[in-house]
Amino acid sequence: MLHELKNIIHTVYKAKQHKIKAVLVTVVGLDGSSYRKPGVRMLILENDEMIGAVSGGCVEKEILKQSQRVFKTGKALLINYDGRYRLGCEGILTILIEPFDISENFYSNFNNAVKQRDVITIESHYSLTDRNGISIFSFDKKKQENSAYTKVFKEELKPEFHLYILGVEHDAVVLCKYAVMTGWKVTIVAAPLNTNVIEDFPGASNLMKIEAEEVGHLKMDKHSGVMIMTHSFVKDLKYLLTITQQPIAYLGLLGANKRTEKLKEQLFDYQPDLDFEFIEKINGPAGLNIGAITPEEIAISIVAEVLAILRNKSVQLTNTVSIYG
Repeated sequence: MLHELKNIIHTVYKAKQHKIKAVLVTVVGLDGSSYRKPGVRMLILENDEMIGAVSGGCVEKEILKQSQRVFKTGKALLINYDGRYRLGCEGILTILIEPFDISENFYSNFNNAVKQRDVITIESHYSLTDRNGISIFSFDKKKQENSAYTKVFKEELKPEFHLYILGVEHDAVVLCKYAVMTGWKVTIVAAPLNTNVIEDFPGASNLMKIEAEEVGHLKMDKHSGVMIMTHSFVKDLKYLLTITQQPIAYLGLLGANKRTEKLKEQLFDYQPDLDFEFIEKINGPAGLNIGAITPEEIAISIVAEVLAILRNKSVQLTNTVSIYG
């Protein structure tokens, strides 16, 4: 996941400023089942601090032990971890542990790739016989010689999911918190005269105070989503009318079924030629049907619904019970 990689990159960059060495750990293969899948990564610092995890906790101690050899020799190490006879992980993991030293250019290219919302490709080249390997990032310009490595694990990391929350009430604050914890980028959209400040929404990347019509000009993409929760029928309708051409992956409406249907009818009254695909994209009431009542429960149901849609999982996506009517 990109948010995990961001944490790793930023941590190793700070560690380098303090002359602390680091190794990158990548699961490049799996035979059987495991808590995490190939592509999961973690970072180990020279002071034994670990950032992230590659399992539910059954592998990390062994990886920490093996990393000492990498710190000592400066050479990558490929290991196999068989969890079937140890802690019941029921799988054999192939894990690449390699020295990880990033340059200023690497760090700048990574941040630019994230900002530009590029797809980041990571290729882990390794050899089962030499027990060695190296990971190459698409934004890293330096050339590497990989002719000795016979295996390649390739992963493409999509841009961060960017959730635009249109609304500033308490439930919007709670949803912002849960979305950020999930690893999403969050932008709060409020009316121009709103008195809230960015600090009211912990973890949010931005608080925009703009007219409803301006939302349609924001640079949204297929890795973006919109959650409308203003508690105002008129405001909700204005927002809906201005985003009909946005190529978003998710659109949620807070409120009861009758309210949502009325909003859809109003949409067609204002835009008779509206693409029906936009109407089908509306999830209202937003959230999975888990009987959610409190703002916290509703936020959980909305985050779960977005994840299900992003990952093409077939679940019941509507009719969340809402105290907001």
